[in-house]
Amino acid sequence: MVADGMLLARALADPSSVATLDGAGWQALLTMARAELLSASLAHRLDGIPKPESAQRFLDDAKASCAQGRIVALWEVEMARRALGDLGMPIVLLKGSAFIAAGLAAGRGRFVGDLDILVPRAELDRVERALLGAGWEWVKPDPYDDAYYRRWMHELPPLIHRDRDRMIDVHHTILPLTARPMPDADALVADSMKLENGLRVLNANDMICHAAAHLFADGDLSGGMRNLWDIHCLADDFGVTGLAERARRHGLTSAVRRALRLCHALYDTQLPDGWVRSASDDDLYLRRLTARDGWGRQTRPITRLGFYVRSHWLRMPPLMLARHLWTKWRKQAG
Repeated sequence: MVADGMLLARALADPSSVATLDGAGWQALLTMARAELLSASLAHRLDGIPKPESAQRFLDDAKASCAQGRIVALWEVEMARRALGDLGMPIVLLKGSAFIAAGLAAGRGRFVGDLDILVPRAELDRVERALLGAGWEWVKPDPYDDAYYRRWMHELPPLIHRDRDRMIDVHHTILPLTARPMPDADALVADSMKLENGLRVLNANDMICHAAAHLFADGDLSGGMRNLWDIHCLADDFGVTGLAERARRHGLTSAVRRALRLCHALYDTQLPDGWVRSASDDDLYLRRLTARDGWGRQTRPITRLGFYVRSHWLRMPPLMLARHLWTKWRKQAG
């Protein structure tokens, strides 16, 4: 039996592979899926596949929980539409909320946490005032955190609704301003697609670019198997025609190419012509992505630490990073 997250990847890519699992194998598969927030996605993939009764109950519960979460997520989308719909500007849904609202395969079984939206940077003040007026409040009242977000980040400080206890992240681009890639935020908005309710979602290639950017240029690969499953579903739904050109426009060629190669390694995703899996360090990324044991616990601490340091290194220049970490340490120590 595979002793890491490849067990989960194999089940998602080829549901028939679970036929060989014994009791310990099912336990490992289900605990890994829960840890990676892929339980409901796995449940949908294994529909119609014979499985132990206990596994069936677990997967049925995951689907029911996801269905309830979908209702909550769509209600938050509607609340944002009511708060911002009269401002006369494009409001672009991002990530899981976008997949669900647009009815995409990537939304099937997708766990959704915060509501993420993208708006033109010049309109941030109007959006902020409208949300505060509609009941959202600041999560980070600390002056340093507030100033840091407003000067350097790709989003406003997070807001939470005082009655519904749900958070919204308002983006004006998809990577911190200190990051090395500089995606074309104007193009993301201009080329987005309008939904029936008047809100918008990124076009398919930009959704892939965003997921790859979030995973490789702005993170330590936490939740990477789910993000790559998103990319797999998007590529499977829409194909990859024009993706290379779009990635190049956003300065994300390296991230997008790596994302597709890793999707291919995990989920047998179709690669564009010429995008063969050739990078020697892809195996190190796979080692990080699949770092789970048979109880769903994280493993390979040295590898995870290396990617954590890497994520901060990519996010800001060294001197700025040192100042930021020193300031945060002093605040916590005090």
